[in-house]
Amino acid sequence: MEESTTAPRNIKAELDQLLSSGMFFEGLPEDSLEEIISHIVSRNHPANQVILLENDWGGSVYFIIDGWVKIRTYNKDGKEVTLNILGTGEVFGEMAAMDEVPRSTDVITLTPTRICSIPSGDFLQILQVEPQAGIRLSQLMARRLRQVNRRLRVREADSVSRVADVLIFLAEGQGKPTHQGIDIPNLPHRELSSLSGLARETVTRVLAKLEKQELIQREHHTLHIPDLVALEEVLSSASLEE
Repeated sequence: MEESTTAPRNIKAELDQLLSSGMFFEGLPEDSLEEIISHIVSRNHPANQVILLENDWGGSVYFIIDGWVKIRTYNKDGKEVTLNILGTGEVFGEMAAMDEVPRSTDVITLTPTRICSIPSGDFLQILQVEPQAGIRLSQLMARRLRQVNRRLRVREADSVSRVADVLIFLAEGQGKPTHQGIDIPNLPHRELSSLSGLARETVTRVLAKLEKQELIQREHHTLHIPDLVALEEVLSSASLEE
């Protein structure tokens, strides 16, 4: 079993990563972060490694530099439920830091992932002295709430709409624009099944339909969406036959 490794320290590189495009701290003054940079820990994690466990106490806040993680919990029957998929530039562990309560979910890597963490106290200090950081955190919370609301609205929709909604959800949160559309990770069907609330076999069948209609293209670890608007129309029209 692979273990996480602590990356060699390169303080300037770490600061540049935290301030780079798409990251939580993008655009913040460098001097605001210089005081905490010495407390940052960077680690490289293999796929399928548990980063956080439910009910752990929140001593740090985590920033994804590269890679993907899933946020999971379990229902009353003990079945795993995937709540979210986070990628480069995303933050996790911030709720436990602010509430000072145990963590409410598990976090597990889906791919080899590089993560920086800072002590919760340092994160809260940044929020207090940098208004832009507080605004960005509020925007992050609002975006996640909107995504959850939309997913709840389509929970009773047909299977095509539910799979399309998950793909749109991933594209809006973690999609990488290309000159021919948007790329998202080609997640295992079990993850899409958990996100959509559908059987794995149903997810496989729906993905084949979407691919036949040229609404998606799959290749190795990447799922390509040529036209996001066309995929969004599936939610309202359910134009593909079951």
